[in-house]
Parts: sequence; structure tokens; C-alpha cells
Amino acid sequence: MRVTFTVNGSQQTVDDVWEGESLLYVLRERCGLPGSKNACEQGECGSCTVYLDGSPVCACLVAAGQAEGRTVRTVEGLSDTGLDPVQEAFLDAGAVQCGFCTPGLIVQAHDLLERVPDPEDAEIREALAGNLCRCTGYEKILDAVRLAAARRTAK
Repeated sequence: MRVTFTVNGSQQTVDDVWEGESLLYVLRERCGLPGSKNACEQGECGSCTVYLDGSPVCACLVAAGQAEGRTVRTVEGLSDTGLDPVQEAFLDAGAVQCGFCTPGLIVQAHDLLERVPDPEDAEIREALAGNLCRCTGYEKILDAVRLAAARRTAK
């Protein structure tokens, strides 16, 4: 099948998509967007989180055909110029170690801050509950979200 959708503001058409192919696979292997990571393939870790029509989803659980005519935004597309403030905050707070969970955490944190500009710690923890990290112990991740929130509200 052929799938046509908008990715990070550009229309993409992907041919020869088989019905079991995931959106994650299409993004990484066919669209050249390796930011979203393939970890569990079961929607348990959140490493593949992307926006689908403005809502965060695990791309490993979305069949590529379901993206037909829809809009996808990946971690690479959070900013039109340079890094998004959430990405910058993750770097500045040292919330990146192996980096495998980072793209999904950034997309999820970005979504939280779009909805709740100055979240409480409990709100941050709840928003990130579906994203697993094996390296950082989460404290620097929480620091990064707090930093991003503070920088966004200071503007």
C-alpha cells in the first residue's frame, strides 16, 4: 500500500508499506528520521513517542497505514530552527546519558509544557510515567523539565 502523510511539516509518500508495518519503522527506515527509538516494540517504554495529529503516541503501536492523511511530528520536528527549549534544557541539565529514552521523554515533556506551562512535580512525574529510563535515575530528567518550564515562563 501507499501511505501519504505530513511529517514535521513536509508531505511524505511511502510506497510498498505492508499492513503490519509500524509507523516507527516507516519514520526511521523509510523517512530517514532516526530520532524516535525502537526499544520494546510493545508501547511500554515510550522511546518511540511522537505526535500524531497533535497527541503523543507510541509509534511502535501505530500501523503505518493509520497515518494516511494525518500529521506526524517527531523529536526532529519540535523546532524549525535549532533545538527546542525542551531539548536545550535536557542538554543543560545533563538529562542525557545513553540517549535511548531521550527522544520520547523530550516529546512527552514538550507535550506536558504545551498543556501545563508551570507543572508541579507530581504532574511531571505523571506525564512521564510511560517513559522508561535505565540510566539517569530520573532526577536530572525532572530537573530538565523544570528548567524548560522556567525558561518558557520567563519569556
